[in-house]
Amino acid sequence: MRKHENLLFSESERSLTPGILEEAQKLDHEELVSYIGDLRKLVGEAIALGPHEQSDVILSLKERLDKSYETACGLADNQSDNKAAIKKLISVIMQAVWKGAGNDTLARQELEQEEEARKLHYGVLEFSLVADLLSPDSVIKEEELIAVLLCEAQDDFEAAVTLFDPVHIESLCAQGRVLLEAKEAEGNEMTEARSRLRELETLLQA
Repeated sequence: MRKHENLLFSESERSLTPGILEEAQKLDHEELVSYIGDLRKLVGEAIALGPHEQSDVILSLKERLDKSYETACGLADNQSDNKAAIKKLISVIMQAVWKGAGNDTLARQELEQEEEARKLHYGVLEFSLVADLLSPDSVIKEEELIAVLLCEAQDDFEAAVTLFDPVHIESLCAQGRVLLEAKEAEGNEMTEARSRLRELETLLQA
């Protein structure tokens, strides 16, 4: 859908026919049904946890719940209830983890860092572009990424670039320059995309 009306993609890629839209809606529905089934299994596992459960079992479940939250952020429809439920489950699990840490100063410090990292991570996941990029089944191909970034909303752009290291950003800048030169040579006005590319280049100077 991000290709629609994005001049950095070819005309054929920008077209949105009823057939394409119907197929996208079908895939969204199938993904949602599959996700709900997986989430129910996770909830069942969380409910079944015993008071003296092995730490590796607890940590594995927590990691999968984190992944489930990531997935929820990239799904169609409003997933606020599911995300709230996942947060609640993770909170309960973390209480057990904190209890297990006891008075171990180093362990408690690491848990504080983990909690803060999760808070920040969940924050950027609220931006749909970030959720799409982190999805293992991302619809955004690497070769399409720069075209998406240069025409994305400002907030999504700023959140997305936090995912990239300097080497990746440098590569994206090089791709962006080539892409914009080609589009401008075709007579397209790329003022906003040029401005966005300058923002990306500025990150390398920070």
